Amino acid sequence: MDELNELEMYEKKCEEIRRTNDSLLELFEKDMEGLSPKTIRRHLSNVDFYINEFLLYADALPMEYGLGKIDEFLGEFFIRKCMWSTPATIKSTAASIKKFYKCMLDHGKIEKGDYKFFCETVKVGMEVWQALCAQYNDPEEENPFGFFW
Repeated sequence: MDELNELEMYEKKCEEIRRTNDSLLELFEKDMEGLSPKTIRRHLSNVDFYINEFLLYADALPMEYGLGKIDEFLGEFFIRKCMWSTPATIKSTAASIKKFYKCMLDHGKIEKGDYKFFCETVKVGMEVWQALCAQYNDPEEENPFGFFW
């Protein structure tokens, strides 16, 4: 009975977070006015996957927690779980998420210091994430970092 109750609580919390995330995605979409519809859809899709799939995958985490989870997402989860992962999609997904969190900063939803830390994590991790992805997709690929799956 306790497990069922925990699952119900988790699902309820996820639903609350998804409702909040929907309003944040609407805000993000409004901020992207002027970009092409295709670009807007790509950014929204990338961010939606991050905040509504990844952050709710193992625990019901709100958007703010994503600032500290980007390395786990792009350095492992995205590479292993998303069959469309390539070094190029790592970079474009990171750009979408970074743009989203800049919007959240501009609207007072996150703190400036947290955003700066997030950006630094992306900057430092990008080359490693792309190399890991290339190696995962082609185990024969040379990896300058010496990581192996």
